[in-house]
Amino acid sequence: MKFRVERDDFTDAVAWTARTLPTRATSQLQVLAGLMLDATGPALKIAAFDYEVAAQCGVDATITEEGRALVSGKLLAEITRALPSAPVDLQTDGTRVVLTCGNARFTLPTMSVDDYPTLPPMPAVTGHIEGAAFAGAVSQVAIAAGKDDTLPVLTGVRIEIDGETLTLAATDRYRLAVRKLKWRPTAEMVEGVAMVPARTLSDTAKSLSGSGVEVAIALGSGPSGEALAGFAGGGRQTTTRLVDGSFPPYQRLLPDSSPLTAQIEISPFAEAVKRVALVAARTAPVQLGFSADHLVLEAGVGGEAQAQETLPIGYEGPDLSIAFNPAYLLDGLGALESDVVHIGFASADDADEAAKKPAILTGKAPDDGEVPDYRYLLMPIRLSG
Repeated sequence: MKFRVERDDFTDAVAWTARTLPTRATSQLQVLAGLMLDATGPALKIAAFDYEVAAQCGVDATITEEGRALVSGKLLAEITRALPSAPVDLQTDGTRVVLTCGNARFTLPTMSVDDYPTLPPMPAVTGHIEGAAFAGAVSQVAIAAGKDDTLPVLTGVRIEIDGETLTLAATDRYRLAVRKLKWRPTAEMVEGVAMVPARTLSDTAKSLSGSGVEVAIALGSGPSGEALAGFAGGGRQTTTRLVDGSFPPYQRLLPDSSPLTAQIEISPFAEAVKRVALVAARTAPVQLGFSADHLVLEAGVGGEAQAQETLPIGYEGPDLSIAFNPAYLLDGLGALESDVVHIGFASADDADEAAKKPAILTGKAPDDGEVPDYRYLLMPIRLSG
């Protein structure tokens, strides 16, 4: 194998692919710590695979001798980041790979190409979506995904396909994020559901968010019958196994309407939450007191440090006191694509009852019964006493 490639293109491709490398490779699966350099086609392909996620990136290269080589992914990523600004020449020399860039020269041992597993092929494409829009929607939803591996179904993002509508949903039992957006399916009446690992989906969507990048989304099965999702765009392709399990029936948690709503400017509200939360213990809530035209934020109890701040708001209703986890509240505020947050409560007549039920954060109030594209449901924290 022998090829020449531009330094920046090679560095970016290696760095992107190396993110899929397993953090630990057992002695039996040491080859999974390697990056596969495949120069057997018109372009160079760099691949990584850990049996759960496969990543492959194409790079324009001048290939003079076709071949494949498997080298340490972590080491190659570190080397490429440090290379001088010059074309990169790479060739095999027996059981080693020689990389030359300007006056720098590196010799790396190779691993057995024959021992490397075959990457699963991309399933048939289900539809397409603009990369930046997809990345934005994923970031809004993935914040609500769980991080507890003992409940794997909550660590995923549910992708629902219903014709031209794509719905993303995630929950960790304490909050729920749902985003609807339009896309272009390959078939007019296509339907489907997939649970994609949230971390993989977030990393993949972000990497495909470049200007003008169109993302192909594919739902299907692998060669062994395993359920797969694939995402491709801009010369990059990722396939991942889906998360097993039944996602909670979240639709019934989302109310058809919020009879009581408060409108607050997000920037001063978020800053106030951060300040007041400084005196709260790690798991302690911030209490929000809604009254006509103003909001009082409070944290700290008893003989501990305490904080209080008042903000002007748009609110007409009974005095209402409700408490939230400040980190979860800030996540929701940061995900809204708006200058104002609308916080909806389930009851307009009984403030005590409203304080016990989830609140709905949206970037705009429902218009003539139209449901906002993005909704962030947040469970309240019941205060002792």
